Amino acid sequence: MDETRLREEICRFGRSLFERGLTPGSSGNISLRLDDGGWLVTPTNASLGFLDPARISRLDAAGRLLSGDPPTKEIPLHSALYETRGTARAIVHLHSTHSVALTMLPEIDPRAALPPMTPYYLMRAGQTALLPYYRPGDPAVADAIRGLAGRYTSVLLANHGPVVAGDTLEAAVFATEELEETAKLYLLLRGLNPRYLSPAQVDDLVKTFGLTLPAPDAHHDHDHAHGGHAHPGED
Repeated sequence: MDETRLREEICRFGRSLFERGLTPGSSGNISLRLDDGGWLVTPTNASLGFLDPARISRLDAAGRLLSGDPPTKEIPLHSALYETRGTARAIVHLHSTHSVALTMLPEIDPRAALPPMTPYYLMRAGQTALLPYYRPGDPAVADAIRGLAGRYTSVLLANHGPVVAGDTLEAAVFATEELEETAKLYLLLRGLNPRYLSPAQVDDLVKTFGLTLPAPDAHHDHDHAHGGHAHPGED
């Protein structure tokens, strides 16, 4: 896909996310990694609902601005995730309400922020890490992302929002949406002792769809044992 169409794709998905209330105001950002190692990234203080393809920031492989408006201040976040997730070609960062709310709950396991609630959560988002709070744009968040060593495609920033990588922008958007809906389910069912997927059901998904999930940690209960990443599932 040529750069013109990639710019249009960023605008199309950004508008869809904004119009459905998944990232309000000028919050959130999207990036795409290009074949030459450079990026397209949404500008700072830009609403995802009103992006101009011509004003999207074009960066070289070193992160220097080549054209367009100044880029989002979350460049360190995107850079570290690309660095550690070699197959990632797109990253979506939102301030989606239910995902942010999840990060504020005291019981959340940072190695597995959500239990295995639905098959599509595992198939699209894999499993989700939770990082501590960093102020927006803090370069230290890059070291925190590197500390995950590329094991996760979906990450939650405490009191801030989700960051999700994908092989394509569509895959990253779909995984972000699945993460948000799963966070919503968790909040709806919190305290009601819901039935999650069993270990056998999770293993069946792993085998059928070729998911890559790390082995369970003997010190965790099953509900929080399946941290890691996955390849997006297909209908």
